[in-house]
Amino acid sequence: MAQEKSTFGSKLGVIAATVGSAIGLGNVWRFPAEAQANGGAAFLLIYIICVFILGVPMMLAEFSLGRAGGSDSVGNFKNLTPRSRWWIAGTLGLVASYLILSFYMVVAGWTIEYMFDSISGDLYRGYVPTTESANATFFADKMGEYVTSTWNPLIWTAVMIGLNLAVLLIGVRKGIEKLSNVLMPLLFVLMLVFCYVSLSLPGASEGVKFFLYPDFSKIDIDVIINALGQAFFSLSLGMGILVTYSAYYPKETNLTTTAVSVSLLDFFMALLMGLIIFPAVKSFGIGSTTGELEGTTLVFVTLPEIFASMGNERLWAALFFLLLSVAALTSTISIAEVSVAFVRDRFRVSRRRACLIVIVPLMLTSTACSLSLGGAPWLSVAGMPLFDFFDTFTTNLLLPVSSLAISIYVGWVLPKSFIAEQLTNFGALGGRSVGVVRFAVRYMAPVLISVILIAKAVAWL
Repeated sequence: MAQEKSTFGSKLGVIAATVGSAIGLGNVWRFPAEAQANGGAAFLLIYIICVFILGVPMMLAEFSLGRAGGSDSVGNFKNLTPRSRWWIAGTLGLVASYLILSFYMVVAGWTIEYMFDSISGDLYRGYVPTTESANATFFADKMGEYVTSTWNPLIWTAVMIGLNLAVLLIGVRKGIEKLSNVLMPLLFVLMLVFCYVSLSLPGASEGVKFFLYPDFSKIDIDVIINALGQAFFSLSLGMGILVTYSAYYPKETNLTTTAVSVSLLDFFMALLMGLIIFPAVKSFGIGSTTGELEGTTLVFVTLPEIFASMGNERLWAALFFLLLSVAALTSTISIAEVSVAFVRDRFRVSRRRACLIVIVPLMLTSTACSLSLGGAPWLSVAGMPLFDFFDTFTTNLLLPVSSLAISIYVGWVLPKSFIAEQLTNFGALGGRSVGVVRFAVRYMAPVLISVILIAKAVAWL
């Protein structure tokens, strides 16, 4: 079957869709939890270094690989080096993306549940705004009951999977691009409003200090590894998204400008989320009372407190969780597109059939991830719920290994001229960044990723 080549239709679409792949949950949900668990500002500092020293060059390597290969995460390697086994590197990203998608759908389902609970008023039913002791635990208890229940999370996870299927069936330009163009700017505007409110709370300065003033004694190998993992996660590195999306980029796309724009917007969102979450954590005393819920459910515990302080809390909460749900949709769609493109290109089937082949098994894996948090605690690996294992395994191992393989492939296996040709659009653009990017991809990325992986392996042993 002949395959129609999909492309994004505009520069805005290129950036919005690529940013949307990460911002929805990578920074809004995951970044605050990682920052809190790893020393706040100490983590932020290492994260910034990882993003701009390793993240941007590796993003450019993936952009170059995808646009030149013009195929899926595995097909790009086959097209560029047909008789080699480097396609295995693409398979690592493919596997990582599917495991991430399995637990991401569960979190995305949480956002929809919170949106509807905000609209109905259930989110604030029983809330006593004048009682500090109630404030400190009310939303933590509510989130704990919801996450560990059986049916509600499954229902909303299924709804999010259904929404993904609907958009994926529409296609790249009319579905993914159009959705991202409208909703990413709206999310940024709303984040700025919430940031202003959070910084105005009593005691907000303590949260700002935790997030922006680093205690260098907190920097250790675990913080470095977790910051690197978050950088890869938030920039969608190593999971096949960027090589898949860049295959849809028009040939005239300036890859360097795109990578820098996406990285800056991605970092800006992480910064905003930190300035929203941590002043509120200190102001409402959430950090000392929520226990395990300080991690993956932190956003769901803290933000409702902020909305309550603003007045019209149902409106603000509904609006935020609506946009977060849509942002989560852009994230999950981009991850699902990795597998959809693979099935479509490798097996030469229609887009409709490829979507169904990807989505149907996902119902099972996402169900297992959700149940592992409460309804079926026996669904665990290495002493962790399946949800947490997929998160840890992909972030700390699969994504760095996949990126390591890509850095070696682009830096050493492909012709030395490859990076220059792609970054300059074969001479049509300036090439001032070529030398720096080539050095980072060929030397810095392989060495630093390898050192960190070895250190992590030693720590595990």
